[in-house]
Amino acid sequence: MDYRAEYERWLAAECLTAEERAELEAIRNNEAEIEDRFFSPLKFGTAGLRGVLGMGINRMNVYTVRQATQGLAALICGMGKKVMERGVAVCMDCRNGSDVFAREAACVLAANGIRVYLFEELRPTPELSFAVRALECIAGINITASHNPKEYNGYKAYWEDGAQLPPKEADVVLAEIEKTDIFTGVRTMDFDEAVGRELIILMGEEVDEAFLVHVIGCAINRDAPREVGDSFKIVYTPFHGTGYKLVPEILSRIGLTNVISVPEQSTPDGNFPTVKSPNPENREGFALAIELAKREDVDLIIGTDPDADRVGVVVRDDSGEYVTITGNQMGVLLLDYIIGALRREGRLGENAYAVKTIVTTEMARRVCEMNNVRMYETFTGFKFIAEQIEKVGSDGFLLGYEESYGYLMGDFCRDKDAVTASMMIAEMASYYRTQGLNLYEAMQKLYEKYGAYAERTVNVVLPGVSGLSKMRSIMEGLRSNPPAELAGGRVVRVRDYLTGKTNDGKELELSGSNVLYFEMEDGTSFIIRPSGTEPKIKVYVLAKGDTMEKAEETAEKFAKAAEDIAK
Repeated sequence: MDYRAEYERWLAAECLTAEERAELEAIRNNEAEIEDRFFSPLKFGTAGLRGVLGMGINRMNVYTVRQATQGLAALICGMGKKVMERGVAVCMDCRNGSDVFAREAACVLAANGIRVYLFEELRPTPELSFAVRALECIAGINITASHNPKEYNGYKAYWEDGAQLPPKEADVVLAEIEKTDIFTGVRTMDFDEAVGRELIILMGEEVDEAFLVHVIGCAINRDAPREVGDSFKIVYTPFHGTGYKLVPEILSRIGLTNVISVPEQSTPDGNFPTVKSPNPENREGFALAIELAKREDVDLIIGTDPDADRVGVVVRDDSGEYVTITGNQMGVLLLDYIIGALRREGRLGENAYAVKTIVTTEMARRVCEMNNVRMYETFTGFKFIAEQIEKVGSDGFLLGYEESYGYLMGDFCRDKDAVTASMMIAEMASYYRTQGLNLYEAMQKLYEKYGAYAERTVNVVLPGVSGLSKMRSIMEGLRSNPPAELAGGRVVRVRDYLTGKTNDGKELELSGSNVLYFEMEDGTSFIIRPSGTEPKIKVYVLAKGDTMEKAEETAEKFAKAAEDIAK
């Protein structure tokens, strides 16, 4: 694509507002910026779109949102009027532009004759997934960039099962986008007219209530929260996002009424003024929550990301310091707790199973093996976990999770659900409080029971146009000439999940994803994949040792080797 010609075409477009045109004029003499904005469109995949806010085909703006929605509308219209009448649920988070983008998407769908169920205000991602299933919609759209920095926004497309759009349908949408002129090829209509004609139906607290009924249905031990009652304090932060209402509400409903929300972070704000990045994976985002917890003498801190699909937890260790529970650790804690709680109530069925991703700790597999529970493994991304649930069936499903702080329970949505996870984490913490333990101490008990495991995730950031080329080059090099050694250890086998084969010719159960999995002689797993949403390569280290010290030492050694991948 001639990026300079596309830039000039945008400048000449009559539909641009004065402000939009001024933004483009301001970069006229910045060739690198023009190239970055116009060298290639934002790629629409099964997760939709995600990018920096601004004017250009490689940016998130009303024009790229309309074009993507026209592509989705073409897919739905091609399926006939009955499917169109089933409608599309549309949701938004707190980010700058999310409310505008959600309305624009709704207006494009309405102009194409497709009914729209639009949330009147920001809502958590899992509630959008729930609404798609509950309303029997054909699809869903969520305007969110999850935990990305404030400069980003995104567009997640969902299908009728409440999971993100499957590859087959995503390919159709992409093809339609590519043949749709971003300015002249999109149908749209006036918002108020669409509401008046009931092509757009606004949704509010009635859906919240239906969602929360299903969430509380996942609770197992209803006595423990009531037993600890007001004496059990929890500090909660929504990181300026969508969890600010429903998370405190659901904790109150299970009997935990002493929930203290971080006041500076409890008002929705797309600028995220109190954090560098609103990501519950990063400890620095919890600084205000930790200060509050210290003042209030609180053991448990819960934080949800802006669209409330990920949840992070901070607790006090045995020295009184506040430490982060990693996503891998929390998944193991939840899995062991859910199995134990159901068993104590005589409700653990013979068909019980859990699902994890290939980059998630092997400790979860050990938990399942020792408890006679099946473990299924799949690729990174909750659309794959959702596919596995559909394949196996929801009967017996206990937990689906991945190391990046995403957890799913129940049968009412098909994406990460920080609302339900927050409730279950609080219930679990309440139970352990009745046993004289906090979650840190409970995790140490699990290491004693299941063995010593340690994990690391290393992000090799490769920004800009050159970054995409570098990512491809790194993966191609490792695939064509895999290393015989890593971190001083011998590689005994390489799994290539793109081809579905190992380097010694064995077939893998999974294939079709750009992931290389190096099995080390000492039992360590060293896994590499390019991120699907950000300009970086992710490296996962899964280590096991005779002691925690040995496991941590091994994990750290391989993490340092991962940092050299891009050199």
